[in-house]
Amino acid sequence: MFRAQLSDNASLGSVSVDIHHNFDQHTHSTEVESCNLDAKKNPIKPFLLIQVFNIPAGLKTYDLQQEITVPADIDAGDYHFMIRLTDKEGWQSIKGLSIKVID
Repeated sequence: MFRAQLSDNASLGSVSVDIHHNFDQHTHSTEVESCNLDAKKNPIKPFLLIQVFNIPAGLKTYDLQQEITVPADIDAGDYHFMIRLTDKEGWQSIKGLSIKVID
């Protein structure tokens, strides 16, 4: 279960989630913390999710709760979990988390 409390000073627009592999150990300037990375590897069947979630119009705060299903047969290892929040005027905030998918 993915849960996020979202807020804006005027009006929220949309939120999207991007989960992608970090097998090459790349970085984003948005990561809050990094975890101990596994050795670099070539992806064979990496997990990729890019999904937009609707926010009801006119809200300044929203509690997003979304089930995310990860297939059992994907490559385990290091991933990035990126959250992009866009307000009604088009300003965007991005937060990234380093996560591990384990067997």
